[in-house]
Amino acid sequence: MLPEHLRHPAGRRLFVSFVYFVVETADCVCSEFPLDTAHKFAHSLAMSVLLTKPSSDRPRALRPLQNGDHLTGAEFLRRYEAMPHLKKAELIEGIVYMGSPVRYHSHGMPDGLVQTWLGTYSVHTPGIEFVSNTTAQLDIDNVPQPDALLRISEECGGQSSVDAQDYLAGAPELVVEVAASSASIDTREKQRAYRRNGVREYLIWLVEEREIRCQRLFEGEYQIIPLDKSGVFKSDVFPGLWLDTKAALALDAAAVLRTLNTGLRSRVHRDFVARLAANRSARRKKS
Repeated sequence: MLPEHLRHPAGRRLFVSFVYFVVETADCVCSEFPLDTAHKFAHSLAMSVLLTKPSSDRPRALRPLQNGDHLTGAEFLRRYEAMPHLKKAELIEGIVYMGSPVRYHSHGMPDGLVQTWLGTYSVHTPGIEFVSNTTAQLDIDNVPQPDALLRISEECGGQSSVDAQDYLAGAPELVVEVAASSASIDTREKQRAYRRNGVREYLIWLVEEREIRCQRLFEGEYQIIPLDKSGVFKSDVFPGLWLDTKAALALDAAAVLRTLNTGLRSRVHRDFVARLAANRSARRKKS
């Protein structure tokens, strides 16, 4: 095995030059030194260094992520972290899916409305955290990057946490995905992963069908949440989180926020905020 400083080609060339310099110097200092033998020795030593391949213990460069790669969650994250230019990649049921270009009306605007809706709720509900497009480690085969999620913080008794590498670990309580149609992975493989890992409420905005599918986890399966007569979704997990689905599909942000504000003024929301505060206080006393 070559020393570390001889593993690079430039280092090996420098060493060979040094060997020949030593031989020539020895000839000048000691006339009895057999010059032809010294040259043969120098040539043999130089060639052995030049032809020796560097040790294979050097870390290999990580292969870039490719659509369809079959990876574990740990290997997926290693490769994803090595590609800072890549904005979205997900591991769903052990298979890599990489994001395609995002369109303005069919994704950007619905996505922006969802962010506004959930962000407003979290601002008025201490102990609830909202993030968008954040990697979530669900299990060894599933590392999605949901369009939006809402979670109860750890200190308030939530079911997910943030690990030492600053990744979300475990299932958030609510996930929202914006999908082109019901043929999307969001309604099949990803939905199975969310269900199996315990995402309690899962909303899918199906753009082509003009539908917002609201689902609740019940006895291990997702069930459609019935809307009220006005088409309003009311979360069970997050009391006061109300969504006027008709206004949302019309991209009427003002109407969406009016309905949400009604939910935020409700008794159920006040009680929920009080429970979160009590949970936080109890956990702090234990610690």
